[in-house]
Amino acid sequence: MKKIIDKHIKKLENKEQKILNKKQGIIESRLKPLVDKVKSKVPEAMKSTLDTAFYKAFQLVFENGTKYIEKFYNKEKIQSNHNINDFSIDESVNRKTIKEMDKHAQKSKLINMSISTLEGAGLGIIGMGLPDIPLFTAMILKTIYEISLSYGYLYELDDEKVYILNLICSALSIGEIQKKYNLHVDEISYKIDNNMQLDYDMDKEILNTSKIMSDSMLTSKFVQGIPLVGVIGSITNYTVINKISKYSTIKYKKRYLNRKK
Repeated sequence: MKKIIDKHIKKLENKEQKILNKKQGIIESRLKPLVDKVKSKVPEAMKSTLDTAFYKAFQLVFENGTKYIEKFYNKEKIQSNHNINDFSIDESVNRKTIKEMDKHAQKSKLINMSISTLEGAGLGIIGMGLPDIPLFTAMILKTIYEISLSYGYLYELDDEKVYILNLICSALSIGEIQKKYNLHVDEISYKIDNNMQLDYDMDKEILNTSKIMSDSMLTSKFVQGIPLVGVIGSITNYTVINKISKYSTIKYKKRYLNRKK
């Protein structure tokens, strides 16, 4: 059993390294000068407003919004499916049983990316770059919540919230900063899974994540605030959720498989 699990963990680590060492594509490299130019035009007040908007959105969801997010998926069913799949893996760990564990995580990823893209495009048509932030933040957390449940992890505890915030930071960072966050994510999961004390300031964690979210979406939200042209900015919604869901799936699955060793 351990040998098979180690093999799957190695595959996940290879996928993780591809994310951490991803080189800029031809299209991205050609668009970078344009993106940098647009960023230079964004007023500083807009950046500050965006930071605050994401900060308040995370606070809102963590304090009161989770119960509303849970209305859009069947938490009990996901947990039940996990328990069944977990039992199957205990009985016979192989490619088929492990793949069953991935099904809901992949399904929720595709649905949430589609909804966020449509939602961003719709608001972009009428020139609304900021009002969709609470909705988009909720959609990001919904995606992570469903992935975490798929692999047997709850998200209500503060330690897990810190883990989720750092997942987002790592997924949306690049280069050496991303690698540092990735190590921090592993450190947090190790402490949580081994019942060790986790030192953190929740307010600072939310503030830091908000700034990274803001920086990642600054250009698109600025463009999205321009009627009709804003539809182009909605593509970022898709890209951001894709990055976060892909990275989160790898990390939660690794946590799960390491627990089974």
